[in-house]
Amino acid sequence: MTSLIRGRPRHATGHIGVRVGHTVLGGVAGVVWLVLPVMTNVAQDPVPTGGGTSAAASADGASGTDYVLPLVAVAAAGALGGYGYVRRIRRARSRTTPGIVSPLPPAPSPVDLERQARASLVLADDCVRTSREALGHVDAGEAVVRALRSARTELSAAFAIWQRYEEGVPEDAGGRRQALAGVIGRCAEAGRQLDAQAAGFDAEWDRGEALAAAEGRFRELAARTGGVQSALAQAGERYGAVAVDPVRGHVEQAKDRLVFATGRLNQARQGADSGDGDGYRRALCAAEGAVAQAGVLLDAVTRLVAELRTAAGLLPAALTGGEAELAGLRGTALPARLAHADVVLAAVRGELTGGPYDPLDALRRVVRALEGTGGGRAGVIAAGAELVARSALGVADDFVEVHRGAVGVQARALLAEAGSAAPADADRLARRAREVAGRDVRAHGNPFAGPAAHESGLAGVVLGGVLLGEEGDGGPVVAFGGPETRGRWG
Repeated sequence: MTSLIRGRPRHATGHIGVRVGHTVLGGVAGVVWLVLPVMTNVAQDPVPTGGGTSAAASADGASGTDYVLPLVAVAAAGALGGYGYVRRIRRARSRTTPGIVSPLPPAPSPVDLERQARASLVLADDCVRTSREALGHVDAGEAVVRALRSARTELSAAFAIWQRYEEGVPEDAGGRRQALAGVIGRCAEAGRQLDAQAAGFDAEWDRGEALAAAEGRFRELAARTGGVQSALAQAGERYGAVAVDPVRGHVEQAKDRLVFATGRLNQARQGADSGDGDGYRRALCAAEGAVAQAGVLLDAVTRLVAELRTAAGLLPAALTGGEAELAGLRGTALPARLAHADVVLAAVRGELTGGPYDPLDALRRVVRALEGTGGGRAGVIAAGAELVARSALGVADDFVEVHRGAVGVQARALLAEAGSAAPADADRLARRAREVAGRDVRAHGNPFAGPAAHESGLAGVVLGGVLLGEEGDGGPVVAFGGPETRGRWG
């Protein structure tokens, strides 16, 4: 790399001491040259035979030799003063102007900075999700829990900055660079918080009965799959196939995760029996991740079935309340909006008596029909809005959780925004997040999608981010921690 040289060249500054030495010697030589005649004359004078000469010398105050030492002293002092002055100048220059300066690396372009911010958000979100998942298997102590809480706060702030950036705020180029730097910095801090507590998590994990707990949770989920599948089929018959579409395939994916967990739990047991600590840890951590995701998938089905049932019970009251509010608004609101709301409510009421229907979707349409009319203030309408928003958020978050190996930044950002929005906006944002995440998964594909990988459950855990997918066997397992520690278990 080419270096830039500033100030006095090195070979020049290296001779300053030599020059000063020459100056001192020259000064001394000059003094000797000046006083030498005096010393010579004094030495050539005839030796006095009496006291006259002595008296004359005394009368003049001093002899010639008395001036030699003072003159030498003055010359030496001047030379030393000059030497000190040169040294001070040299020090000042060396402090203020470095001799050799390497050029700074070029600043990243806006495109590169934005790409880095996107990658930072995805990585930080993955670290937070994985760490949260890991804490479901061990009581890791307050310090570890606090680190996860702090990391989530930093990540939320990063997504908020990103959201404003996507909306064009700030507008100036410098401000936008600062916004991206803020996103990257917040994500880095979230990762640092988790990295700092990785060792503490490991210590608590090693002390616990992690293998026994994972095996117990595995047996519990395996016993649930039949009942969850039956409940989903019944809900489909009662409310229609569209109503259960958000969780279609979840039971089958849960079974795949449990198949993978079976093999890794066996490996963990073998490692424990043989004293292979590293093998035990890797196998058990992977099994825990697969079991956790199986639980997410089965819980999502159970929750949606319950939400459909709740929405079906709430819908008649929401219709009645909505119609009453519309009647009270005649003549005070926009006629076109009222007319549209009337049509929507009449269509939903017809669906109630016409056969299978999606109660969550019907409730959503009632809530939205009343949004632009000035109505919707009744308690039952507000309750309906909260229910549909909560359901949409749950569906989207679960999907990202079990497909995080393929989901990009846009879906995650929409989901983060939905989490802090009002119910009506949260519902829209979460549904959009689920749509974008599904598109990401379809575009991503899966390099571990062969028959063998499917039969072993490997394809699912790579897509779910339990394994990093960097090698033929799925790659390192992901553990609690930030970017520096999450793959430490190999």
